[in-house]
Amino acid sequence: MMTTINLTADTFQDTVTGEGITLVDWWAGWCGPCMQFAPVYEAASERHPDITFAKIDTEAEQELSAAVQITSIPTLMAFRDGVLLYAQPGALPAEALDQIIGQVRDLDMEQVRREIDAQEAQAQAPEVPEASQN
Repeated sequence: MMTTINLTADTFQDTVTGEGITLVDWWAGWCGPCMQFAPVYEAASERHPDITFAKIDTEAEQELSAAVQITSIPTLMAFRDGVLLYAQPGALPAEALDQIIGQVRDLDMEQVRREIDAQEAQAQAPEVPEASQN
């Protein structure tokens, strides 16, 4: 049973901004570590049916890959309720993937949103000009 979905530039935004947890595996057919990670990712998708497991072929989706600054593959991204919580390159062993899933699942999203709001408010604060040196 195919439990992962393939994303494209057209479906990426809608998928990762949805409710719940979405994992995205950025890969390519010529990438050895990607091929090693694929069965690990597929197996995890079968163990966690409540999570959306998506794959993006970086060869087919070069513009999208460039837009999100994918520089190394495989890269795994984890989103929850539209918030990017994890993005790291490298093929993960099954235990490490399960740890990431557990951490994303256990997060207090209210707290995460408060932190994001605080960071955004700080980023939008007017710059205080430095005293002139005359």
